[in-house]
Amino acid sequence: MSAVFYKLPLQLKQVTEGNELPVCSLAQSVTQNLELLVTTRFGEHRSNPAFGCEIWELDFELISSISLWQEKLRLSLLKTIAMHEPRLLNPDINLTIKAVEKLNYFNNVPEIRKQVDILVSGTLHKTGEQFHFRTNLFLSPLSVD
Repeated sequence: MSAVFYKLPLQLKQVTEGNELPVCSLAQSVTQNLELLVTTRFGEHRSNPAFGCEIWELDFELISSISLWQEKLRLSLLKTIAMHEPRLLNPDINLTIKAVEKLNYFNNVPEIRKQVDILVSGTLHKTGEQFHFRTNLFLSPLSVD
């Protein structure tokens, strides 16, 4: 029997109307899980307090060395992916931090913010296919592009 992967967010209204939930591929399911891991703070997931990413703790840390901060985040991501995404083999993570000008929509003033680009590569365990996931986050305060 092959596994069924559901698209997020779950559309439970479909079930109450007698329809099936929308499904997705293995790669899409892994992508959805990685997005959740990166954007979830430790302790936020009630049934699994270890689910999440350390970026929430690192976001407000004073960065004395960008390379040490990047390595700390990279190792945290590797650990959480190994723990919570076993469908991805040999994950490799590349991080880059850059300053980006972003318009503050509340007062229409440009701001310089730090942006972290995250690239996760690996192999899908079940199919042997190469897998790539990319996302970026703006730091302090943390937000998703």
